Amino acid sequence: MSERITSWHSNPSVPAFTPPPGAVDAHCHIFGPMAEFPFSAKSKYLPEDAGPDMLFALRDRLGFARNVIVQASCHGTDNAATLNGIAKSNGKARGVAVVDPAISAEELAALDAGGMRGVRFNFLKRLVDDAPKDKFLDVAGRLPEGWHVVIYFEADILEEMRDFVAAIPVPVVIDHMGRPDVSQGPDGPDMRAFRSLLDSRDDIWTKVTCPDRLDAAGPPYADFVRSVAPLVADYADRVLWGTDWPHPNQQDILPDDGKLVDVIPQIAPIEELQRKLLVDNPMRLYWPEEAA
Repeated sequence: MSERITSWHSNPSVPAFTPPPGAVDAHCHIFGPMAEFPFSAKSKYLPEDAGPDMLFALRDRLGFARNVIVQASCHGTDNAATLNGIAKSNGKARGVAVVDPAISAEELAALDAGGMRGVRFNFLKRLVDDAPKDKFLDVAGRLPEGWHVVIYFEADILEEMRDFVAAIPVPVVIDHMGRPDVSQGPDGPDMRAFRSLLDSRDDIWTKVTCPDRLDAAGPPYADFVRSVAPLVADYADRVLWGTDWPHPNQQDILPDDGKLVDVIPQIAPIEELQRKLLVDNPMRLYWPEEAA
């Protein structure tokens, strides 16, 4: 693997929708810069640099106030690039780490001091070679106070994930709703199964994100809106939103981030839902010391 890829739009539109003051992009990433923060030898893709300056410029362009930077798989368990982004944010970013299961208490404390507030477990076989549930549970039991676990999996393994999710001793956030088939609609088997998972614990949150990944029909993402809007209404206090910029492995699509923001009022059509989705919920999870 030697050819570097670009997965983000070079000139995203300014959205028609104006996010509420204090809005948080609660799922985004940083790539490199490679010269300073090399990519993992195990990475399944080799992106072009997409560093903090680019991320914060996009944040401002889209009308957001803060970011939650999720460690990208291309950096493996070396969280230096993500920590660098948090450090350069002037307090406007927090992070989610990816760690070696053998991580020490001292190393976890250092990540906490650097602004990390969660750890991510990735179960996508095309992105990671190994996902040891027993070791992940050990890590989950040793996290700093106030941290949560983020889990990334696809709908076809949801059933086998249930016991693992039930055993996690801290709050859980599911990336991208476990990637349901949104063409099935809000009452399709994938969304029903995911609702059942949410109903199994009252501290399972989810990111209602990535119409560009989940809706094969593309903009205006009608299947995504139809399937996800009822979820936002029914679980209003446990939903988060993010751009997913710079859209890892989306180099064949290059989604327009402004158009993604314009999906928000379609899945959260009233101001109360918009404020919970973009401000209240992410602040409770990532900046609880500032949350109302």
